[in-house]
Amino acid sequence: MKPIQRALISVSDKTGILDFALKLQKYGVEILSTGGTADLLRKGGVPVIQVSDYTGFPEMMDGRIKTLHPRVHGGILARRDVPGHIKAMEDHGIRPIDLVVINLYPFEQTVARKDCSLEDAIENIDIGGPAMVRSAAKNSKDVVVIVNPADYSKVLNEMKSGEGAVTLETCRRLSRDAFAHTARYDSLIATYLTGKWDDEASFPPILNQPFDKVQELRYGENPHQSAALYKESSPLPSEIISAKQLQGKELSFNNFIDLNAAWELVKEFDNGAVVIIKHTNPCGVAIGEDQLTTFIGAREVDPVSAFGGILGFNRPITPETAEEILKNFVEAVVAPGFDPEALKLFTTKKNVRLMQMPEMGSPADAGKFDLKRIGGGMLVQSRDTLTYVEDQLKEVSTRKPDDREMEDMKFAWIVAKHVKSNAIVYAKDQEILGIGAGQMSRVDSARVAVEKARKPLQGAVMASDAFFPFRDSVDEAAKNGITAIISPGGSIRDEEVLHAANEHKIAMVFTGTRHFKH
Repeated sequence: MKPIQRALISVSDKTGILDFALKLQKYGVEILSTGGTADLLRKGGVPVIQVSDYTGFPEMMDGRIKTLHPRVHGGILARRDVPGHIKAMEDHGIRPIDLVVINLYPFEQTVARKDCSLEDAIENIDIGGPAMVRSAAKNSKDVVVIVNPADYSKVLNEMKSGEGAVTLETCRRLSRDAFAHTARYDSLIATYLTGKWDDEASFPPILNQPFDKVQELRYGENPHQSAALYKESSPLPSEIISAKQLQGKELSFNNFIDLNAAWELVKEFDNGAVVIIKHTNPCGVAIGEDQLTTFIGAREVDPVSAFGGILGFNRPITPETAEEILKNFVEAVVAPGFDPEALKLFTTKKNVRLMQMPEMGSPADAGKFDLKRIGGGMLVQSRDTLTYVEDQLKEVSTRKPDDREMEDMKFAWIVAKHVKSNAIVYAKDQEILGIGAGQMSRVDSARVAVEKARKPLQGAVMASDAFFPFRDSVDEAAKNGITAIISPGGSIRDEEVLHAANEHKIAMVFTGTRHFKH
């Protein structure tokens, strides 16, 4: 490329722009600018040509019309190796623009404000900025485009070594970044307007969901897979991506998945709760306001699986709990806070990852999509925000559950929602006794949960995430002393299943809600 002789600078984010312009000036670069950027540069001692003076056309319509002019876009889009383009510039008094420095109206920041109106949002949709960015990016062979202040120093370093010029390789990289920048910007706008103008339950014809790269990971699910972490443009403070790591090794791909599973389950409970996750499934869950006792209770559900697990708490972690946690190997702990003395104790095992959440939030956040990748496409669904509806619980058996059984069933049902299907959970006295997950048949999950149980199941309840296709799971439950069962119902064999429950004098409740977790 030829040395940069003329730049157009118009930025919303003015971080570092004055220093950058001052250094451009040292290379003899002529600067065109608009509005607040021009004022800032002038005050900082940088000679500036106002775009309206250059085009001979005033800014108008409250700034909606500023740079949409042939003298601007012609200077950016003209190919320097095409004689016809050069002749057209000469005929119409168009000067070549070699550097375009643009970042767009702060749409994202505007719509993030709680008091943002639709009118405010629309007025912060940039039109001229994206047009100039895309023009410069298209003509990357002749024009340098910068949309990120982090690139100022990189460009200056190349100008220093290249006698005022920038390499074609850098121009192409910056062009790629510029198109990604405008694509993200348009995606944010489309997503916002979809939420404003469409029914909340509707799925847009084109799914626009921008994600920003946070970091590269050491590897993916397995060492031979590469991986990176991306975040939504505006994640909620109650979502795992918003967690702050206080100590420990770099989180792995699998760590993030398990931390998310732990956090989503522990958020379900209003009272104190502890969750232990292994391979996305809960292997221990307990509730209670004595945190130490609750943690020990969760661990004892399946202590073998708890080894090397991910711990989730919905209360700040106390020193006593921290001391008990450190008696065994754990990968990571997520909680809304940590007592200072607890943090001090954790420093004795610096590899333990500690993640602090800014907010608790709701079990699952409505208004967001759940995305599942398949070969060549994406499945999109609303999030499973429903647990059960109290007045839709139906006591369908001859024997009705007593109060203790009903409370235990509700507790087990919440846990079953977060267990991979087929899911079976046994509980008694607000204590999880056994969990069966991910088996190909429901009766096998029922048997696995029995095998996992470390305490007698006599008088316990069973929760099933989906209906029973046959009576065999009910028979298995009865054989092991289960006295009450909660499930969605809805099988064509419900009558057969209910007959089995009545035969065994088991109380049965239908929720009318299924919680498959494939």
